[in-house]
Amino acid sequence: MFATLTGLGLSTAAGLNAYIPLMVVGVVANLTDAVRLPQGYEWLSNGWVLAIIGVLLLAEFVLDKVPVVDHVNDIIQTAVRPAAGGVVFSATSAAAELDNSTWMTEHPVVGWVLGIVTALIVHVIKSSVRPVVNASTAGVGAPVVSTVEDASSLSMSLIAIFLPVLVLIALAAFGTLGWLAIRRVRRYKATRRTRTAQRGSG
Repeated sequence: MFATLTGLGLSTAAGLNAYIPLMVVGVVANLTDAVRLPQGYEWLSNGWVLAIIGVLLLAEFVLDKVPVVDHVNDIIQTAVRPAAGGVVFSATSAAAELDNSTWMTEHPVVGWVLGIVTALIVHVIKSSVRPVVNASTAGVGAPVVSTVEDASSLSMSLIAIFLPVLVLIALAAFGTLGWLAIRRVRRYKATRRTRTAQRGSG
């Protein structure tokens, strides 16, 4: 159970920002014993790999806060974030040691699929909401929302590793916010269609 919660938390974080959970897992594995990377994932704690992830994280941090550019970045990240979700889900064995379970490590494909799907769902919601935020706030809301997403990704990554039992609460909160965000997107699009139709008839 704990292994799954850790994986779900990390892949959710990857859906918001691909590089934050990768960096957190790599740094924690490099400096502590809280995360023990399974065979085949040792590269994630390598100093050079972490340096590259750091550069990509910095670029993501800047680009995601610029209106219009953030939309292009989201298109590119459609492949990157789910892949990162698959990596962090299947690479983390810290929680598996808490419940003495080896099932996830014996079935790595399951971790990859769950991680990819989870990160992709979060990414789709994020990339659907952002254009609405930009349009409704004239771009002013982009850096604010992006900062909140980055903070949420970092918080979720840390919770997933050190307090996986709280992941359920965090996921419930994310699910509620995602549902409210999708409702807002639908209302915004419906309003725009109505206004467009009114202009056409006028």
